[in-house]
Amino acid sequence: MLELRGVSKEYGSRKVLNNINFSLGDQEILGFLGPNGAGKTTTMNIITGFLSSTSGTVTLNGHEILEDPLNCKKQIGYLPEQPPLYPEMTAESYLSFVFDLKKITLQKKEHIAEICGLTGITDVRSRIIKNLSKGYQQRVGLAQAMLGNPNLLILDEPTVGLDPKQILEVRELIRELGKRCAVIFSSHILQEIQSVCTRIIIINNGAIIADDTPQKLSSLAGENNLLLCAQLPEKVSPNDLVQYIKKISGLKSVKRADSAAESGSFEFLLEVETGKDIRVELFKLLAEKNWPILSLKKSGISLEEAFLRLTAGDSSKLIALFNKGAEK
Repeated sequence: MLELRGVSKEYGSRKVLNNINFSLGDQEILGFLGPNGAGKTTTMNIITGFLSSTSGTVTLNGHEILEDPLNCKKQIGYLPEQPPLYPEMTAESYLSFVFDLKKITLQKKEHIAEICGLTGITDVRSRIIKNLSKGYQQRVGLAQAMLGNPNLLILDEPTVGLDPKQILEVRELIRELGKRCAVIFSSHILQEIQSVCTRIIIINNGAIIADDTPQKLSSLAGENNLLLCAQLPEKVSPNDLVQYIKKISGLKSVKRADSAAESGSFEFLLEVETGKDIRVELFKLLAEKNWPILSLKKSGISLEEAFLRLTAGDSSKLIALFNKGAEK
């Protein structure tokens, strides 16, 4: 549905985007992550046709954005971080104006009423926008993006200014919209991305460094970690176990985990060298001491930790790990 191939953007000698490549299918919700200045907003502005790329192509349902901008823009709904509102207008008159501006051919009154219902602004549609709370102004901005039932919805920080209840409602709305169109969702709140998106792209220094599901990104970054839960006698401390199993070949580190375990048992996080399998030796050692293993499983990391590791100064090894995982 959407395809970016070799997209780069330069301002003089400064390269903001460097060879961006990805595609997006129908009804896919894509989380777009990256630190400030990574190139997220530039990429989204190029997709919408607001900016032109220095090189590369953006194609939407067979139409290239620079060659056929009108056809492409008709298929895109865009909510920038600062909603493009006219504060002196009522919400309804503003949506009517945007409806005409987009040259939408649907039944105007019925369509605007439907969008107001979807975004939860029916009760305030007759009020002047500047008198609305920031949360409702954000909803009006979301409503204008949804006018015309676009094939692609681009949302840049759509929950800014919303209270916790409204944030949950917008998350649910985005999930529902993902059943009707493709969605690109940019946010600094990683919990939102993880709860809403089916796929995540992480961009850093103008280049894509990861592209996978939230679960895979977390598990790949922690694929050499094991979480051990063991039962210890009263006179044995967790530190005794740590010191005892340190001699296992291939075990890089072991530390007590913060997570709670059942009474009389303790959890430990084990970092293992790549390619090593220590499970048999670990079992034998603990069996000799009669310290039962209650569970032993791979331990992924949180999406937040994966994001921080990937965007750290030297993330080449982790990026290679993600690329290796993507090939499987």
